[in-house]
Amino acid sequence: MTISNKERLRRFFTVFAGEDHVLIPINADPDAIASAMAIKRLLWRKTASVTISNINKIERPDNLAMIRLIGVNMIAFETIDLERFNRIVMVDSQPDHNVLFKELKPDVIIDHHPIGETNQASFSDIRPKYGATASMLVEYIRAADIKPSDKLATGLYYAIKIDTSNFEQKTVMEDLNAFQFVFKHCNIALARRIESAEMRLEFLKFFKRALDERLIRKGRAFAHLGNIVNPDICVQIADFFMRIESINWSIITGIYQGKFIIILRNDGTRKDAGKIAKLAFGKLGSAGGHKSAARAEIPIEPLEQITKVMDRMKILLWLVQHIELFLDNNKNNNKK
Repeated sequence: MTISNKERLRRFFTVFAGEDHVLIPINADPDAIASAMAIKRLLWRKTASVTISNINKIERPDNLAMIRLIGVNMIAFETIDLERFNRIVMVDSQPDHNVLFKELKPDVIIDHHPIGETNQASFSDIRPKYGATASMLVEYIRAADIKPSDKLATGLYYAIKIDTSNFEQKTVMEDLNAFQFVFKHCNIALARRIESAEMRLEFLKFFKRALDERLIRKGRAFAHLGNIVNPDICVQIADFFMRIESINWSIITGIYQGKFIIILRNDGTRKDAGKIAKLAFGKLGSAGGHKSAARAEIPIEPLEQITKVMDRMKILLWLVQHIELFLDNNKNNNKK
């Protein structure tokens, strides 16, 4: 039975009471940030407090620009006292997407990624067909008859645009409807300032390393960056390689804060990055994503039992040998 947006909103509100202190932990990217902002607006004057907390270190220029220009208040997760909060809302993620999320018991999950293995929330709204979680939150905002502020609308506008890759990735009509609604309320000049945020100079050396040490096999580009200043550099390089005509998969890795970070991208043609990430790396750490983009994180300590982590070439060769079996099986299955 199809549930109306009004009914979803009603069920969402039943989770909360006026004395609740709500925590929204996010892996901060445009979709998660904008969705958390929308949740905070929905719960305005309905709960005692709402706190947005980022589990990741935010260094990507466009994310920093979005936070600064839209005025998003966030508190780093490592400084959070969980005892202060009696309600947890998870947006644009699920408990099995990150090791830190696994330790939390969310009361609400709103997400557009495929349904994970652990989902015990009192209220859960997971719609994998949507291009962005922000599109789902626009429906909540509209169901609540809320006119979004220009900053909230700009955040939602930018999130939908980024997560759908300007609607080049698979989307549904609801994404377009949500985008059209927030477009009428957003500040386009502000959005352009976020979009034009420049790349940090220190990232260039990682592009050089990726180009110098890349390994390309069967239309798949692999590169290991070694120790990185931020996982977002892996994302930027993975997206960069996907712009090369002959590349249909891009798998970029790096080491950050004791974890082996793996970013997967593909051209979206009969491929499933999220499935590959879970099959290849789910038992070694956390993994998740959707058809054209995915991410995995493996603790370094157990990985050192398998390969020499600090040897860039050896870990790259291990990565290629480990994942190609899953990529080839996926390719063969699609031919059947």
